[in-house]
Amino acid sequence: MKKIRTSLSLLLCLGVIALGLAACDFSGGYETGDPDGQDVFQIGTIQMVEHPAFDAALNGFVAALEDEGIQVRFDQQNAQGDPNTLSAIAQIFVNNNVDLVLALGTGSAQAIANETEDIPIVGTAITNYVIAGLVDSNEMPGSNITGASDLQPIETQINMIAEFVPGVETIGLLFSSNEPNSIYQAEIAQAVIESMGLAAETATVTTTGDIQQVATSLASQVDAIWVPTDNTIANAMGFVGQISLDTNTPVFAAERGMVMGGGVATYSVDYFALGMQSGRMAAQILRGEGDPATMPIQFAEGFHYVVNGDMIEALGIVVPERFTDYVVDVE
Repeated sequence: MKKIRTSLSLLLCLGVIALGLAACDFSGGYETGDPDGQDVFQIGTIQMVEHPAFDAALNGFVAALEDEGIQVRFDQQNAQGDPNTLSAIAQIFVNNNVDLVLALGTGSAQAIANETEDIPIVGTAITNYVIAGLVDSNEMPGSNITGASDLQPIETQINMIAEFVPGVETIGLLFSSNEPNSIYQAEIAQAVIESMGLAAETATVTTTGDIQQVATSLASQVDAIWVPTDNTIANAMGFVGQISLDTNTPVFAAERGMVMGGGVATYSVDYFALGMQSGRMAAQILRGEGDPATMPIQFAEGFHYVVNGDMIEALGIVVPERFTDYVVDVE
């Protein structure tokens, strides 16, 4: 496998798009296999930010295509948190007429979906494709988009909080009001919390700049905090973790990367396995064996427990016996 940096190419192409000229021809990214004598498919991968979950999902996607024997040239692009760059990358992929796009995360899928109704799009690390306006239904997407959902086992995660924090009465929900998938997850979590006879306290942010004040205020009102798979919060888990330590309020996150960034514990989707699911779907499409419009959205199949050993020690939390084998120290 070969990786070539393409940041300079991307900058040049963004300028070309701004001038309304022809698209650039990218040559960077990953290659799988030996293309000699076989068709080589061009796949663009698009994501808003660097994130452990996205990285794992992308690696799983690549691994699945290698397992399927599909010859691929990848153009991997990252918007570095800039929505305008995300849109520009999507335009480049369309102008280059790639064979398929892997969209990592909701915003990326929406960006490329706004640019093409023809190029197949396979999503991954997206919670709810319907709420995001990407498909008509999970069973029958109805357009050029399909993929795998990372909907977390939220009920299990909330029940874990009660085990790690005996006597918990109020659980805070911290998420971005700009992310529909986060709102959806928070609504599920609130219903679970209230069904347990506990109280839920909601606090939302719009940017990472809001987190310090909002999270500190929320921590003063609750016994523990839960955060969904939220890109805004994920990008600032270091701050959230420090607030957790400063206020002695444990934070439980919806996925492993966020937990290791400053949370206590979770029961998380295996994003590598999720990426492999998306990769197998892409292989079907590239071989002409499947049409995104009729390929049902798949849901995560692999989950695992993880406990942040450093945060547990710093907060003085006693790990319930059944979770002791899942304690991991931050590297």
